[in-house]
Amino acid sequence: MYPETIELLIDGVWCQGSDGKSETLINPATEEVLATVPHATEADLDRALAASLKGFKLWKTMTAMQRWAIMDKAADLIEQRKDTIARTLTMENGKALAEATGEVQFAADATRWYAEEGKRAYGRIVPARLPGVRQMVFKEPVGPVVAFAAWNFPASNVIRKISGALGAGCSIILKPAEETPGTAVAIARCFQDAGLPAGVLNIVFGEPARVSSYLIASPIPKKVSLTGSTAVGKLLQKQAADTLKRCTMELGGHAPVIVYEDADLDKTLDTVVAFKFRNAGQVCTSPTRFYVHEAVYDRFIDGFAARAEKLRIGDGLDSAVQMGPMIAPRRLDAMDGFVSDATAKGATVITGGKRVGNKGYFYAPTLLKDVPDT
Repeated sequence: MYPETIELLIDGVWCQGSDGKSETLINPATEEVLATVPHATEADLDRALAASLKGFKLWKTMTAMQRWAIMDKAADLIEQRKDTIARTLTMENGKALAEATGEVQFAADATRWYAEEGKRAYGRIVPARLPGVRQMVFKEPVGPVVAFAAWNFPASNVIRKISGALGAGCSIILKPAEETPGTAVAIARCFQDAGLPAGVLNIVFGEPARVSSYLIASPIPKKVSLTGSTAVGKLLQKQAADTLKRCTMELGGHAPVIVYEDADLDKTLDTVVAFKFRNAGQVCTSPTRFYVHEAVYDRFIDGFAARAEKLRIGDGLDSAVQMGPMIAPRRLDAMDGFVSDATAKGATVITGGKRVGNKGYFYAPTLLKDVPDT
C-alpha cells in the first residue's frame, strides 16, 4: 500500500484544493493508481503567498541557533522515517529501493549541513577610504522563495530547495513534481513535526505552467529556484525578470565520456555502466555519449553490452532489481524516438533498443554504435 496521503500544505494546514480538481498518481512499475494529487487554485496560491510572507517575517527574526534546532530535529525525523519515505519514493518514481533509501538519507544529511551553514552566514568588515569610518556588511535573508523541483530525484531535489531556503532564514513555497508528490509531502511532515512555524514551508501542486507563472508574477517572492529542463529554466528566468527576482537554475545536462587508450577498462566500464543506467538513465549528469580510443573501442563496446544485458530490470521494490521503469509513457516514446533517429542516421543497436514487457514503463538498457568518421 502507498504510504502517503497527498495534500497541499498552506500556512501550516494540510488541505485539498479549494475547487476539488486533482490528477491521478500512477506507479510507473505497475501502472496502478497510488493516490490523487490535488491542484491548487489561484485562491489557494494567494493563501500560500500570504502565508509565506507571514512565515518569513517570523522565521527571519529567529536566531540561526533556533533555526538550526528545528532543522536538526527535522533531519532526525527524516532519518527515523527513512524506510517508509524510501518506499514512497520507489513506488512513485520507480527507482530501486536501495537507491531510494540512499537518497532519503542524503535528505537528512543535507538538512543538517544547511542548518550548520546557517550558523556561519558571516558578514565582513570592509576597509574604509576615510578615517574614523567603519564599514560593516551584514547578510540577511532575501525573502520568501518559490521553488520548483523535478521528479527524477524526489528527495534530493526537494531537500535542496527546502533546507537551502530555511538555512538562509527564508520561507518557501515549493511545487514538487506531480509525478512524485509523496516524497515531498513526507519530508514536509518531518519539518512540521519538528516544530517549523506555520507558513515557513508551503507545498502546492497543479498544472506546472499555470502555477509557476502565477507565483513568479507575485511581488511577494524575492527568489526563484528551479531544478528542471533548460527550456523551462529559460522561461522562468524571463518571467522572473519582470519583478527582478533572483534566480538559481539547475538545468539539464548533456554529459560526454572520453575513454583514453590507457584507461583501466574494467574499472571504467563498471563505473560508466552504473552511472549510465542509474535511475533508468533519468539523471541530468547521466552520460549521453562516449568517445572511445580506437585501440580499446571494440573491447569497450563488448564489455558495455555485456554489463548492460546483465542488469536486472523490474519493480524497484524487489531487492534484486537494479534498474526500474521510466517515469511515464511519454519517456518510452522519447526513447523510441532517440533509437529511431540514431538508426536512421546509420547507428547500429548493439543491445536493447526496445520496450520490455506489457505492464509498466520499462525500456531495455540500450547501447548504439555510431558509424565512425573516416
